[in-house]
Amino acid sequence: GVLKAVANVNERIAPKIVGLSAKAQRRIDSIMIDLDGTQNKSNLGANAVLGVSIACARAAASSMKIPLYRYLRNASGIKGADGADSDDKFLIPIPFSNVINGGKHAGSPLKIQEFMIVPTGASSFSEAARMVSETYHALRQKIENRFGRTATNVGDEGGFAPPIQNAEDALNLLESAISECGYSGSIKLAIDSAASEFFLDGKYILDKEYSGEELMDYYLNLAESYPIISFEDPFEQDDFSAFRKFTYKIRAKYGDKVQVVGDDLLVTSIPRLKEGIRRRACTALLLKVNQVGTLSEAFRAAAMAFRHDWNVMVSHRSGETEDSFIADLAVGLGCGQIKLGAPCRGERTSKFNQLIRIEEEIGQEAVYAGSRFAFR
Repeated sequence: GVLKAVANVNERIAPKIVGLSAKAQRRIDSIMIDLDGTQNKSNLGANAVLGVSIACARAAASSMKIPLYRYLRNASGIKGADGADSDDKFLIPIPFSNVINGGKHAGSPLKIQEFMIVPTGASSFSEAARMVSETYHALRQKIENRFGRTATNVGDEGGFAPPIQNAEDALNLLESAISECGYSGSIKLAIDSAASEFFLDGKYILDKEYSGEELMDYYLNLAESYPIISFEDPFEQDDFSAFRKFTYKIRAKYGDKVQVVGDDLLVTSIPRLKEGIRRRACTALLLKVNQVGTLSEAFRAAAMAFRHDWNVMVSHRSGETEDSFIADLAVGLGCGQIKLGAPCRGERTSKFNQLIRIEEEIGQEAVYAGSRFAFR
């Protein structure tokens, strides 16, 4: 638990790093990696290791009197990966906002875990946040009108969890809310299936049973019928072959206009990322810093993905806090995409608010990423 993590920081990590410069990010992270000695930080615990890694980054930025996002860009060494016009520009990410929750994030019959709205057509992050918020509230009213007020209860990530059965119901609700707000064409859609959660005995159990091939065709039909620009974890987390085949079909039909994102498939693990790249299983990495354990390892994973022309999406977790670090990280890495949850619940809105503050602080140096991707 937390008390054990605190004890590990004070009793095991501190004696090894006290006295070092907070600016020595990679050295400090390396010391903790060696001290832990496991692949998944199970000895010291990711809570302890990542907490120290992030604390060092914050301390270093403070001592240098520069914003955290600027320090992270310098520390990562991933300059130019953001596609901004120059090193003086900062790419402000497109928010992928999970507004309908299903699967293990909610108590509804909907098996697919997340349905996201993506304001690619905004001119700034502040406008993107407004578009997301307006659509979210329009969606709430539509759900209440159709299912009653109790259906507007929210799931783990702040999205609604209405009693709907399938993806089409969710996507139709989103399309209707987007249209009502006047954002058709400016807000796209994204899906995180978390397919391992409904995979059983070689079959995918949604509103009916699907084989891997049938599920692939189902996704392709959804892409044909709705403006979906991102499919995350469409298949069971160890099925690299299904990911590869689906990615090939998506790229053949849509090119760079639709991405396939690996989360459970890759778990921000360098070995699994290498395997995913080798097998061309995806076109994007979901980057969760608490999975990899230190900032240096997160930097390495992002750099590897960029080198192979993958997209990178910095992500929150279903269990979150009000800490807004990932907002600075997304700007610092220049990845142009961030998964935030709905504009609801303090642990979700804190990231929106931090990105609005960063964009305002940067001013003319800020470039909203909406126009930087070739999404359809």
